[in-house]
Amino acid sequence: MTEKNSYDIAIIPGDGIGTEVLPVGRSVVDKVAAKHGFSVDWHDYDWSCQRYETAGAMMPDGGLEELRSKDAIYLGAVGWPSVPDHVSLWGLLIPIRRAFDQYANVRPVRLLQGISSPLAGRGPEDIDFVVVRENVEGEYSEIGGRIFTGTDRETVVQEAVFTRVGCDRIIRYACELAAARRGHVTSATKSNGIIHSMPFWDERFRAVTEEYPHLETAQFHIDILTAHFVLHPDWFDVVVGSNLFGDILSDLGPAVAGSIGIAPSANINPDRTAPSMFEPVHGSAPDIAGQGVANPIAAVWSASMMLGHLGEAAAAADLITAIETTLKNPETRTGDLGGSADTRAVETALLRTLDKPTL
Repeated sequence: MTEKNSYDIAIIPGDGIGTEVLPVGRSVVDKVAAKHGFSVDWHDYDWSCQRYETAGAMMPDGGLEELRSKDAIYLGAVGWPSVPDHVSLWGLLIPIRRAFDQYANVRPVRLLQGISSPLAGRGPEDIDFVVVRENVEGEYSEIGGRIFTGTDRETVVQEAVFTRVGCDRIIRYACELAAARRGHVTSATKSNGIIHSMPFWDERFRAVTEEYPHLETAQFHIDILTAHFVLHPDWFDVVVGSNLFGDILSDLGPAVAGSIGIAPSANINPDRTAPSMFEPVHGSAPDIAGQGVANPIAAVWSASMMLGHLGEAAAAADLITAIETTLKNPETRTGDLGGSADTRAVETALLRTLDKPTL
């Protein structure tokens, strides 16, 4: 992708600690942008559960079209206890993913230097893989409904949707990523228990991977795959799964790597027909919101992924180096990583590292 001198980025802090960690990401992006000769024009949006409670909607009419013209979207977190989760997510996050065909949800899992894994004897060389999650269909569909509500006959139907186009393109994305990494792709399935969609997924995995004879492949049922994440994280390079399975695995992975507080994610439109969106995985964390102790590393790592997607590879790499330098020092780690630093202290450490002429 051709680099630009300036990027228009929509910033949506959202709820809870999203409003605390996204400003850190913004400040480090501005710092690294100045260092590498480009700038970011931030466009602020207050779309959130707070907005829902005052205006009756997570975002206004025309919100999606407002975002469409941007180069990228930087999102903090969605969700608050006073608003049902299905209302908050289907009012903001999921419509953005689907309207902009952000079908590839990419979640790196790495044990960074300075972080201890809860798995005994595992080091950074053992945990370095990427979960690629199908992001716009699968189990998270709107098809279904409820009848006879409140009676003994109450019935709920929820349909999963698996299309050949949807399966093939996410599996192909995973294969391309694996080809650029260590050449191994693993499929998450459950075809022994889910009789229609998962055998179809398996068929498409075999068909697409035949186009990549140089790749090694593996396939596991989701239940044993979760066990292997814990017992054998070194087995994995790129793991591809449906919307539900990828969602579960991409939370388990960061936990194996030390903390979900450092986990980034990207919602990618690979065809670049609409903006992609970048967000930390940790959610709004109401239990610690407002205390100033949230870990901003996931937000900064997500920002690095955003810059990489925009073509600013050197700036993206600088942010990763700043993260690793900061995490090596126990005094600049937050409590979830066994340190005592607050959000502001981590921000200060990141900016100090970026001030250095070379990283």
